This record gives sequence, C-alpha cells and structure tokens, in this order.
Amino acid sequence: MSPLTPLRIIMTTARLVLFVITLLSLPVFAADPPKPVKVFILAGQSNMEGKAKMTLVDYQAGRPATRDLYAPFRKGDQWASRGDVSIKFLDRKGPLTVGFGSPKCIGPELGFGWVVGDKYDQPVLLIKTAWGGRSVYRDFRSPSAGLPPQAVLDKQLENAKKRKPATTIDEIKASYGATYRAMLEEVTTTLKDIKAHVPGYADQGYELAGLAWFQGWNDMIDDAATAEHTVNLAHMIRDIRRDLKSPNLPFVIGQMGVDGAGASPKTKRFKDAQAAVADLPEFKGNVALVKTDVFWDTDAEAVFKKGWKENVEAWNKVGSDFPYHYLGSPKTMIAIGRALGESMIELRGGK
Repeated sequence: MSPLTPLRIIMTTARLVLFVITLLSLPVFAADPPKPVKVFILAGQSNMEGKAKMTLVDYQAGRPATRDLYAPFRKGDQWASRGDVSIKFLDRKGPLTVGFGSPKCIGPELGFGWVVGDKYDQPVLLIKTAWGGRSVYRDFRSPSAGLPPQAVLDKQLENAKKRKPATTIDEIKASYGATYRAMLEEVTTTLKDIKAHVPGYADQGYELAGLAWFQGWNDMIDDAATAEHTVNLAHMIRDIRRDLKSPNLPFVIGQMGVDGAGASPKTKRFKDAQAAVADLPEFKGNVALVKTDVFWDTDAEAVFKKGWKENVEAWNKVGSDFPYHYLGSPKTMIAIGRALGESMIELRGGK
C-alpha cells in the first residue's frame, strides 16, 4: 500500500470535517416531555373505604370458579402492583395493589385504578378520602348548603349535652361540614407534595381528572336527610368544583345498591334522590350515575339469609361483612370500582 501523499491527507481530512459538520447540522429531537399526572379523587363513607376482607379475596383468587376475576390483579401466584398507578389513602400510600380498603380489605379503588390505569398512558394518582359513618346532611355538608334551622341545632345540642354536658352550640355548628373540610385538606395537602406520592415525578404538573363518590347509608336511614339529599349533594358538587378550582371536574355518583333488586321502599326513595342530582340540567354531561345494585352478590346473600353463623364454612367462601357493606363481597367491590372507572372515562369523552 502506497503511503498517503500530502494531497490525499488534505482531502481525507476535508471529508472528515465535512462529515462532522453534517452531523452537527442534523436536527436534534428531544424526548417528549412527561405528561401531567391524572389525579382522581375517590370519596365517600365506609363502602368507599371497602370492607371485602383479604382472607376471602385470597381464597377466591385460588378457586377455579372465581380465579379469572382476579387474574388481572395477579402476577403468577402473587398479587401485582402497578408502577403507573399510585394511591394515597389517608395514612397509607404506594403503588396500587390489593389491601387499600379498610385494613386488610379491598374496596372500589382496585377495579377503578386498573380501569383508568389501562386507559391513560401517563401516571395516575388516586387520592382516597373516605370515612365510615358520615352523612352529606351533616359531615360532608358543604358551605353553600348552610346550616339547618336553629330548632334542629338546638335539639342536637340538647341530645349532645346528655352525653357531654359542656357541649356548646358552636361545637354543634362546627360539626357540620367537618368531613367536607377534611376531604379538601387531604386533597390539597397531597397535591402540594405530589412528588412524594408519584414515583418518577418530574415536575410535569397534574390534572384533576375526576371525582368518584360512593356514599349514602347515613343519609338513607334518616328521613330528613333523604328529603334534603338532592339539594345537599348538588351543593357539594358545586362547592368541590369551586374550592378545588376545577369548575368542570367530572363527578361520578355510585348509587346506593344495598339489597340489590330487593331494596326496601326507604332505600328506593334515597336512590331516587341520588338519581335526581344527575338529572339536574346543569349537570348534564358532567355528572354521571352508576347503578351498583346490579352488582349485588346473590350467592353471598343466599348464605347470609340462611344464617351465616350456622353456615360459616359456606359463608367464608362468599362473604365477609354485613349487607350494609355489600356483604363484604370482593366480586361486588371490584365490579363497582370498574363501573365507576368506566363511567369516569366515558364522562371525560373516552370509551
């Protein structure tokens, strides 16, 4: 091979320089910035907490007749967790998996989180704010509803003094809306520190994507609360949107479904009061109602009615709580969660 001549060296060097210049002049495509986190609020009372016990969930997940229901939530013989869906439920948080209902239970969050997690290609955060034994009439009563008549407050003060003589009228008044305020505080505090709740958060921001509401028992058992429920829940929806600065926040109501098709006239009156909220003209297209009675577990009901204590072996295969907690049926909780999630997606214009 002949040695390079000065002319060939110059030509080779020129080609290399031209090649480098060409590379440097090519456009550089940056990676797409991360999308905002989709934030969903799950709010209500004990049935939003979820009372389907993990002992029953584990049992049914291993049975041929029911294992297919749980297959999406499992990885091999273990429960799966989702890296793309995080949950914050009061003092608990982490990637979504089983066990985020009441302690050692599941609730609607499991089915809901799987549905929205599969739908969106960005991180999802579920903020669950649920407390048992709360009413819209009193605990979740929002500012626009105001206080009930003075006669009602005076009667409550009289009753409270029988248990605690030092009770004041101001304490009675402060109890109205206390849980509403706690709900807002939980949401705003979590969002202020969202980086601590969403792995890999890169300051991409978030979108308040919707609120799923599942509550009713304490209003249903009180005739006065049932009579006011449509008005009070409508006030609450408006006030949540105002206070969270999200005027178009999609809102899905899980309608009372206890006792399934065999609901009492009292329960039916309350269900009608809930349905009337979604029928208000201002809420058309931004508030949806999900019927939960269709997910009532008739197998669990049959054993409960025969006497769960007398048939405990059969009961432990289908139920784990009382009828007002949907018999503690995991199948029911998962189905309700999925239905709430699907309704939310539809309300947001998806399928």
